[in-house]
Amino acid sequence: MDTSFGIYRLAEEHGYVRDAVREIAEGAIAPYAADVDDNSRFPVEAREALTKAGFHAVGVPKEYDGEGADAITGAIVVEEVARVCASSSLIPAVNKLGSTPVILSGSDELKREVLPPLARGEAMFSYALSEREAGSDPASMSTRAVRDGDHWVLNGTKAWITNSGISTYYTVMAKTDPNAGSRGISAFVVHKDDPGFSVGTPERKLGVKGSPTTRCSGIVQFSK
Repeated sequence: MDTSFGIYRLAEEHGYVRDAVREIAEGAIAPYAADVDDNSRFPVEAREALTKAGFHAVGVPKEYDGEGADAITGAIVVEEVARVCASSSLIPAVNKLGSTPVILSGSDELKREVLPPLARGEAMFSYALSEREAGSDPASMSTRAVRDGDHWVLNGTKAWITNSGISTYYTVMAKTDPNAGSRGISAFVVHKDDPGFSVGTPERKLGVKGSPTTRCSGIVQFSK
């Protein structure tokens, strides 16, 4: 039987990453995991440890001050942190989820504005797609983005937003063409201090209590 696993075997550098993250997770994250869950508090110790080691947002490209790591590295980071604290694992996981649309399709101007702070650990990202009324059908979302001269105006409410209230940036999905179904949905980056944007009361959850989950809503105007 062939046990080499071929293309499925991790590269040597991935093994080094796993060892490094595991050491951080067991030494600087695990000791606080029970307290984080018991008191439903954000794991600041995990954020500090991951940021200091450069593991909080490994997928940010190097040209934007990031590590430029591949998707496998990102998955390893999340896996190793989740071994000791599920709440803490959502720091690198949701930073990746929220920033990926920007990395893939954002303008260079937008990337230079939001990715370096993420890479330096000065900001976090959240991802705002779900709505209570839309269920598992994102094409039925009611959030709208309407062009008003040189501006876009977003109007709607999103639900179950991970790390909301902690994050600086929110990648918000809104319909720009309501008649086009899922193809009429566009993504916008909202800053936590943008006028009209608000974060609701955290949900009461059965687990993963250290990662706040709330509604985000408002009428927000963009100039770009």
